[in-house]
Amino acid sequence: MKILLRLVLAAALVALGLWLWSALFPSPEKIIRKRLAELARDVSFSAGEGNLARLAGAEQVAGFFSTNVEVRLDVPGRVRHRFVGREQITQAALASRSETSELIVKFPDVNVSVAPDKQSATVDLTVEADVSGRRNAIVQEMKFTFQKIQGRWLITRVETVRTLSQDISRPAPRLEAGNLAIRAVATGLSVCIFAATPVVSNG
Repeated sequence: MKILLRLVLAAALVALGLWLWSALFPSPEKIIRKRLAELARDVSFSAGEGNLARLAGAEQVAGFFSTNVEVRLDVPGRVRHRFVGREQITQAALASRSETSELIVKFPDVNVSVAPDKQSATVDLTVEADVSGRRNAIVQEMKFTFQKIQGRWLITRVETVRTLSQDISRPAPRLEAGNLAIRAVATGLSVCIFAATPVVSNG
């Protein structure tokens, strides 16, 4: 009986040790998943934000990205745009808060691949965004590249992933700048989440 009790106690101590190790030293994948959850939370917003809250929210979103981040959005029939640098992410995040009253972002499907040196990682994910005034959610497959910079996992690159349905869709129409609202995520957020009203040129 004493031997069994000792075995149970030893197993419990081992389990506790493993749990403490995991909590104190989480794996890169776990950290990245947590960062993405925080990004989705911070890029989302509700109606009624004041100007100071908008600015603070935009700067908080930009903090998930490296200073030289590159974001490439290319969705046939919707949007084609490129961001370079954290400052443009801040501007896009601020614009999204000014041009729509509510944005709810989710990453329902996340696949993380950490490099062998555990200093970089790629993430394939699905971005789902509910934008006020739109009947259906925006859904887009994206790829995020993370790098560990000065001890922090930051997003260095974001790009859209073309799906089969997009490949066989009609060519992208010309988009007028006034009708294009680019929502910063991230992927990201990053990302970026966008709501675009395409305008087809008659010329």
